[in-house]
Amino acid sequence: MHLSRLLWLSLALSLGPVGCGEDPTEPTLEDPDLTVMFVGNSLTYTNDLPGLVETVAEAAGYAVETISIAGPNYGLGDHWVTGTPRSIREQRPDVVVFQQGPSTLAASRAYLVEWTDSLARVAREVGAEPALLMVWPPDDPDYSFGAVYASYLAAAEAVDGTFIPAGMAWVEVGKSDGTLALYGPDGFHPGPLGSVVAAMTIVETLFEDSVRDLPPEMTPSRRNPDISMPPATLETLVGAVQRAVGRYGRR
Repeated sequence: MHLSRLLWLSLALSLGPVGCGEDPTEPTLEDPDLTVMFVGNSLTYTNDLPGLVETVAEAAGYAVETISIAGPNYGLGDHWVTGTPRSIREQRPDVVVFQQGPSTLAASRAYLVEWTDSLARVAREVGAEPALLMVWPPDDPDYSFGAVYASYLAAAEAVDGTFIPAGMAWVEVGKSDGTLALYGPDGFHPGPLGSVVAAMTIVETLFEDSVRDLPPEMTPSRRNPDISMPPATLETLVGAVQRAVGRYGRR
């Protein structure tokens, strides 16, 4: 069976409904190392990226509490007018991870920078570090990872925030093993493995050199997705993520 199918089966068994906010039935951690709020759209809630971050962080020896505010097709300006600033002030996370679409055009890059600046000001009001999660372009030769990188890096630099190069980790995975499927069936949203790469990149950025000794079987203690893959695949992903964070990441 293809690897992406194996990972999908593992994740599908553990994922609850996707959408906005935390699961009210899930107990919160008493003393997490970090509380991370995700502000994004379907690229965040597909495959439960926040839950995967908790799984990877736990396997690496860290306790991370996540909060997700993600709506379909949301840009950061949509978050501004739908109450996300109030949620940041009420929840008071340690890190706020911002994400919208690829933002490769000049107008969408300007929009990303503008609304990152507005939301980052709110994050810093409560002592939170703003972070930009670089995503990926559609699986189409008319779009490039380089343009996504430039837009998200510009937004991170504009607010002196953390830059999480998940899209560049995808590039590094492709260089090492082009048979690994990172896109989902629509060629835009991540497949399960693509979301795992993004989660590993987030954890590696927040906790330096944390993914080096991850096990191929990651079973969380809380209700988060399991992650399972062959050791050789894990080795490929770890190398790709560490190269991407080392070359492109910014704290």
